[in-house]
Amino acid sequence: MAKKTKRKQAIEPDSTFLLKMVLYLIVGAQWVRIVNPSLTKEIPLPVGLVLGLLFAMHDHFRLDRKIEYALLLVAMLIGFWSQAGVYITILK
Repeated sequence: MAKKTKRKQAIEPDSTFLLKMVLYLIVGAQWVRIVNPSLTKEIPLPVGLVLGLLFAMHDHFRLDRKIEYALLLVAMLIGFWSQAGVYITILK
């Protein structure tokens, strides 16, 4: 009979998990808004969501990826409504 081998899962400390969640909240809320004052038009770009997804995909502890994705989406929506991020004004 074949023996089953147990895989060792990396255990993430609580402090590391909390620090990651705060990082995802801060990064996910960042937006770049391109503003054209002559047309009174604004183009919002969710740069923080893209960076946060890159961080989540290359995470060392891959245990709670679904939680990280959900937190990024919530942070993105909060950042959109709270006007968090960088404004770039196009002047002509």
